[in-house]
Amino acid sequence: MMNAVLQFLETKRNEEEGAESIRNRISNVINELGFDYFTLVRQPGPESQAWDIMLEGKWPKGWPELYVKRKYAAVDPIVRYLGHSQRGYRWRDAMEAFQEDSHYKRMERMMVDARRFGLEDGYVFPVHGRRGLVGVLTVAGRPVELSPSQMAMMDALSKKAFWELLEALDPDAHERLSRPVSVALTRREMETLEYLGYGMTSNEMGATLGLSAHTVDWYMNGIQDKLNAKNRHHVVAIAFRLGLIS
Repeated sequence: MMNAVLQFLETKRNEEEGAESIRNRISNVINELGFDYFTLVRQPGPESQAWDIMLEGKWPKGWPELYVKRKYAAVDPIVRYLGHSQRGYRWRDAMEAFQEDSHYKRMERMMVDARRFGLEDGYVFPVHGRRGLVGVLTVAGRPVELSPSQMAMMDALSKKAFWELLEALDPDAHERLSRPVSVALTRREMETLEYLGYGMTSNEMGATLGLSAHTVDWYMNGIQDKLNAKNRHHVVAIAFRLGLIS
């Protein structure tokens, strides 16, 4: 099963290879692994639309509509767990992490609905760049058991697939997200800074990142100190000038 992943990892992209060819290679390796569905997306901003963030993939017919109708995005444990993990994780790991959450019953309802659409189980593989979380590969469908070493290989696959496809579809975004950062900010500080650039409040950033507003403020204080900024508006101005956000 992992031979397909190894082949994908060892295949060097030709600079002339188009997005459609890369998409086909990604789809083929996901199918070889035994998953029925997958999505490869860019990390969205607060004003992003679905067609802006989707790089490739497919969900069961009707599932996205139900997901939106029942407002599952507000409680989705699979997405919320992204703020807690730097490596790939299984859906059930996310569910276990939120057993004490006040929305746990709605989370369970979401997973029951997902199974009705053939989404019995799945995995999530976050892709991090110099500016924090930049993309996510989600694979789902019938239950597939992945060992720790296979999970590590899938982490590598998600990164290679994301960066290759992003470069083919949006070279400017690829250059911006992969550009070296001259200021020594942590991954979480870069994520916080990115959302600050969208004009989000501490409460809004906390809800997105799975943190408290107090923790977000703590990160913001660290960013201000590192940039020698007077306030948050000054932080954004300096960050734009340095190319940390755009």
